[in-house]
This record gives sequence, C-alpha cells and structure tokens, in this order.
Amino acid sequence: MTRPGMPWRLAAVAALAATCAAGLVESAGAASGFPLRIHDALRRTVVLPAPPRRIVSLAPSVTETLFALGLDAEIVGVSAADDYPVAARGRSRVGGVELDYERIAALRPDLVVGVASLQRSSLQRLVGLGLPVLAVDVAGVDDVLGVIRVLGKVTGREGAAASLVAGLRRRIEEVTRITARAATRPRVYVEIWPEPLMTASVGTYLHDLIERAGGRNVFGDLRGWPQVGAETVIRRNPEVILISGGGSVVGLRARRGWQAVAAVRAGRIHVVQGALIARPGPRLVDGLEAVARILHPTLFSQHYLPAVATGALAGGATIQAGR
Repeated sequence: MTRPGMPWRLAAVAALAATCAAGLVESAGAASGFPLRIHDALRRTVVLPAPPRRIVSLAPSVTETLFALGLDAEIVGVSAADDYPVAARGRSRVGGVELDYERIAALRPDLVVGVASLQRSSLQRLVGLGLPVLAVDVAGVDDVLGVIRVLGKVTGREGAAASLVAGLRRRIEEVTRITARAATRPRVYVEIWPEPLMTASVGTYLHDLIERAGGRNVFGDLRGWPQVGAETVIRRNPEVILISGGGSVVGLRARRGWQAVAAVRAGRIHVVQGALIARPGPRLVDGLEAVARILHPTLFSQHYLPAVATGALAGGATIQAGR
C-alpha cells in the first residue's frame, strides 16, 4: 500500500501497482488496442474484440466511474443502488443483492462490470450464461485509480481515464502533503453500520483513506470489514468518530457507556455521506478531502481544497459535527 508523501517520480510505478492490485493486467493486439485481453479480478482472461457499446454496471462505484469517463450513451443498465450521477437514475435497473439475470441478458450487453469481492457468485453465474463479464476490485485508494485506468482501456477512453486519474492523484498528493505536517494523528473509529457494529480495517480502501487523511484507525490491527463489540470500541477510545451509514450523532451519544469515549466528550462525532467514503470510485477523493478536513481542521483552514471548500462534494455530502 502506498504511503502519504510518495514522490512524484514514483507516480508511474504506483499506477502500475494499483492496476495489478485491482486484479487486472492488460495486453492488446492491434494498434488500436483491440482485440484486448484482460486478466480480471476473478483470475479469468477476458477478450474484448472492440470497445463495448452496451455496458451493464452492477455496482455504484463502477457506474460513477463509467459516467466520469463520458460513457453516458453506452451505459444501458445499472444496479438498484445507483443514484449518481442523476443520469444513472434513468437507466434500466438490473437488481441489487439479487440480480435480475433475465433483464441483464435482455439488455444484450457486450460488457458487464461488477465487483469480485461483493458479487463473485453472481458474476460467475453471468459468465455461465455466456455474458461478457469483467470483474474489478479495490483494496486501497491507489487501486481506485488503477480501476479507472483499466475501465478507460477496455472502453476506448484511455485519454479521459488518464486525465481523470492525473487530477485525482494531484488532489490525493495535496492532502497527504498537508497531513504530513500534522503534529499528531488522531485515533479514528469509522462506523459502517450500527447494528451490528461494523467498521473498516486493514486491506480496505476506507482504512487506507483514514491513514492518508492523517488519522490512525483504532481497528488497524484487524482485516477487512469486521463486526466489533461496543465494549471494544469504548476501550480503544477513539478521538474522532465517523458515521457513514445508518447511525446518528444523537443515537451514538445515547449508547450506554459511550459518554466516556474521547470523541463523544470532545464533540468530535461526524456524519459523512456514505457515498463519498463507501464507494471506491472517483468521488472517494472527495471523501478523502472531507475526512482530512475533519481530522485536521486547523491545518486545512489554511489551505483551499476546491471539492470541500465549495461544497462540491458531489451529491450533497453531509458533514455534521456535534449534533
């Protein structure tokens, strides 16, 4: 995992590493780049004869990336959870946890993109139906950039992907440059879900985001997306609490025993729109900027971060403190 303060001269190496971490390796035939052979996150070799013209996305992060690459006309189907950008709401819905396989097939896609760690069995079923499936996955912030590059490659939008990645990387580097000057790194607990309590640990993009934003994940000794006990959270005594879904500041304050937690005593409980930190797409960098400002308000009061300062946190981000 790449650490904050990475020199610019390593950017090209990091981009390649991110692509590999996402489980994707590319090779092209003709000068145009097609036919294209892709080794995806399901450890399969996918062959694309030409840029797809009918794409079905099975995850909001994939949908947001495809739209960011300018593929509005090519996206014919999206998941039930897709709500951004607004144009996605007008696409055919193909299901959520349970996919509508008949509808997907009826859309006649020449590419179906999903997330391996969340949808492995569903993707394998689609493969069994003879549909052209590409599985992606991410474990860190750099992997998000790698997936953008790969989706740009397979759709013939390499230029748009390169431009998007360059802009996002500049913003990531700016955040890590500022947080590197922090005198301390607050202990952070991020709550993905309140019942049962679920958090993010090592090997997830959200853990990576917390570290890059200048925090220390209180569950940095675990892996994945573990369920944790309330007593354990209290004992680890986070200095900042981030709520990303299903909970509220009032509800958290009212929990038995939580009044002794440093974050509760100091009023450093923040609700952050889940779409910004729970979807590993281009807006994850908006989430990084928002969390960095929460963790280090004094440092960032001296610096202008456009996505945060102008409120352009894509989709009306909610950042509430102490209420």
